[in-house]
Amino acid sequence: MEYHNPVLLQESVDGLNIKNDEICVDVTFGGGGHSKEILKRLGEGGKLFGFDQDKDAEANDLKDERFELVKQNFRYLKNFLKFHQAIPADCVLADLGVSSHQFNEGERGFSIRFEGPLDMRMNQAGELTAEKIINDYEEADLVRIFKEYGEVKNAQKVVFEIINRREEGKIKTTQELIEIIEGCVPGKLRNKYLAQVFQALRIEVNDELGALRDMLEQSHEVLKTGGRLSVITYHSLEDRLVKNFFKKGKFEGELEKDFYGNPQLKFKQINRKPILPTAEEIKNNNRARSAKLRIAEKL
Repeated sequence: MEYHNPVLLQESVDGLNIKNDEICVDVTFGGGGHSKEILKRLGEGGKLFGFDQDKDAEANDLKDERFELVKQNFRYLKNFLKFHQAIPADCVLADLGVSSHQFNEGERGFSIRFEGPLDMRMNQAGELTAEKIINDYEEADLVRIFKEYGEVKNAQKVVFEIINRREEGKIKTTQELIEIIEGCVPGKLRNKYLAQVFQALRIEVNDELGALRDMLEQSHEVLKTGGRLSVITYHSLEDRLVKNFFKKGKFEGELEKDFYGNPQLKFKQINRKPILPTAEEIKNNNRARSAKLRIAEKL
């Protein structure tokens, strides 16, 4: 089984506008699909850095002298590129999806389809797990997580069921959690609803939105003027951050202007509207269905 089927492969790598001997970064190495495509386009004197905090990704390390795997969260992008004397970089690519491998390994706890521990750590050395959140977080914090990160409309009801159940003993597995909240599921949207609940926990466990903000800001710092950034998102929370940062140079609030009224832009958007997968790609890879690609160039 393939580790991960890369989404929007050609479109995202095309967006990097690679020209021969450059320094490129794939901040979400995973199964190496995007990295392999980048290496095809890099010259002999080029260099590609792949970031991945998941220990399982090490098995996919590429046997290419132009490639260096950095076993770290991409929120430390600037530090490690500085260490490798790779600033300024020419292009950065991020595919923010959970890999097929992570979803298909029940013991990682990401999937609603397989029984597994309530884990959900991208970095298996991390201390915070979904089990700790479910069993130890206060009611108000649980409601906030499910509302903000999962956009779960009846978050209060979900939390009520969880708190009632955990008084009887620890909630330890994905299937236990699903059984507890089964009565909260609206109508026919069971899988989508459960996916939203799991997404909320996963984002909290891995501080995904905080890490994304760090990575976007550091990408601007490490890229050369004219350097490109390609980002593939899979839900509205990620996409909103990327869209705002590309458009306004910040994550929220109004566009800042200088004394003369000129907009203080950090990037030029290469595509005003996100690039979406084709019907054929979605047919061949169901995980592509919610993907959106945005490309920007540093000003």
